[in-house]
Amino acid sequence: MTSITSAELNYIVFRYLQESGFTHSAFALGYEAGINKCTIDGNMVPPGALITFVQKGIQYLEMEANLSNGDADVDEDFSFLQPLDLITKDVYELRQMIKDKKKNLHKDRDKDKDKDQDKEKDKEFEREHERERARVREKDRHEREKENEKDRERVEKEKEGEKQQEDNTDKEMVADQADKNNVKHEENGNSGVPEPMEVSTTSTSQVCEIPSSDVMILEGHTSEVCACAWSPTGSLLASGSGDSTARIWTIAEGTSRSGLQNSPLNVLVLKHVKGRTNEKSKDVTTLDWNGEGTLLATGSYDGQARIWNTNGELKTTLSKHKGPIFSLKWNKKGDFLLTGSCDKTAIVWDVKSEEWRQQFEFHSGPILDVDWRNNLSFATSSTDNMIYVCKVGDNRPVKTFAGHQGEVNCVKWDPTGSLLASCSDDITAKIWSMKQDKYVHDLREHSKEIYTIRWSPTGPGTNNPNQQLLLASASFDSTVKLWDVELGKLTCSLNGHRDPVYSVAFSPNGEYLASGSLDRCVNIWSLKEVKIVKTYTGNGGIFEVCWNKEGDKIAACFANNTVCVLDLRM
Repeated sequence: MTSITSAELNYIVFRYLQESGFTHSAFALGYEAGINKCTIDGNMVPPGALITFVQKGIQYLEMEANLSNGDADVDEDFSFLQPLDLITKDVYELRQMIKDKKKNLHKDRDKDKDKDQDKEKDKEFEREHERERARVREKDRHEREKENEKDRERVEKEKEGEKQQEDNTDKEMVADQADKNNVKHEENGNSGVPEPMEVSTTSTSQVCEIPSSDVMILEGHTSEVCACAWSPTGSLLASGSGDSTARIWTIAEGTSRSGLQNSPLNVLVLKHVKGRTNEKSKDVTTLDWNGEGTLLATGSYDGQARIWNTNGELKTTLSKHKGPIFSLKWNKKGDFLLTGSCDKTAIVWDVKSEEWRQQFEFHSGPILDVDWRNNLSFATSSTDNMIYVCKVGDNRPVKTFAGHQGEVNCVKWDPTGSLLASCSDDITAKIWSMKQDKYVHDLREHSKEIYTIRWSPTGPGTNNPNQQLLLASASFDSTVKLWDVELGKLTCSLNGHRDPVYSVAFSPNGEYLASGSLDRCVNIWSLKEVKIVKTYTGNGGIFEVCWNKEGDKIAACFANNTVCVLDLRM
């Protein structure tokens, strides 16, 4: 008899967690079970392998229970057994259950036959009635036609008088409608204090759909694309995938899908492993451009950070972490790179000397996100529910923020570096200040885990100083919510998606927001009108969306191995 090894079982459970979107659990299992060391070729394992195994096991148990029944319709017998019965009862009990249920079924069938005969009689009676009614209707119709013929002759004679009468009637109707409108306006005027807006756009009109001529589909990755980022200075787009490569795409001005098919695409492939790709230990999990757009840093499941130039050449490999890197960021100056890992530590790397400058070991669980406050201090968040603010050169955290009751998925400093926003599996987002230990605001309007947050590029310290500063939060409850951070209040809820929202991004001018969801849709919202102005539906769940610096293109990376570039010149 064929048996399955524990390594094989671990691998298919790992794949199940990944495919179902339980990324943290998958990372934890992969790390503890040493998935990166196993010899299984990921390409040979089909999607949904674990479900298939379980289904096959249930089918086997069903066949075993039915073997001795000697009935031809074995398929029918399967419906008598529930999965829980199959797991908890032995074969003899299952066979007895099938016998008992069959007896009951035959009794029910006899009853049903009698009922069906009665119903058939009723139907025949009803049909006879319907035929009679149809004959009466036909007769009426002939009578009416005769009457109409006579009327037409009369109308012809009285046409002038009729016209005059119609004009008078129209005037009366217009006046009546005006009165009704006045009443409506008066009623609406007394609505009182405005509540946060619930913007529901589930039935988005066809006008919003971005035409295929404005969509460029970038193909080449052989596994899901989980990260993408535009260069801050040029037309370069970077993408990172589970196929152990990152890619740098040159997106020329005005190119679209039609232009794409005629000319070869300018793309550089940054291989994180020699030889075959799709090696799970080399997944590219995160990437970030430096401020000048000259260097791209990538973080991988193998625990290494790599720095590449815009020609696709590997400049530096940074090795010290003992587990997958989940997050990495350049500081504004570009002399330090910060990485956060599953090994519970964050490391600041000196890019010039290509050495690690300092390792921060404060968390008791994997680090999920990191974000620089300025060129020397930064925040880290973890599965241990904690947030630490650290500074290069200091051996203890500058600040400790405790208050979340679940894994802290994301941390982001506002444009001035004075407020820190965080979001968590505990269904809350929080705003923190360096001036106090407790959170300033506790944002509790979502109904499921909050996956990510973004500050608007507005308010003091931005290019749009006269616009209000907002925080956007994206949740597994399929909504995006916008918050007034000064008051700690919800300003509106954007309810256009049907599945978890994994990514949000503000346009550079702060007037639009893009959101990407597992429902395969990218929605672009106007924040002035608070509605969807454009939408695009791809062929896979969306893990990240990002705007280029001009604000006329959005990139989105998909679970079906593609990256899409949407041309948004309004």
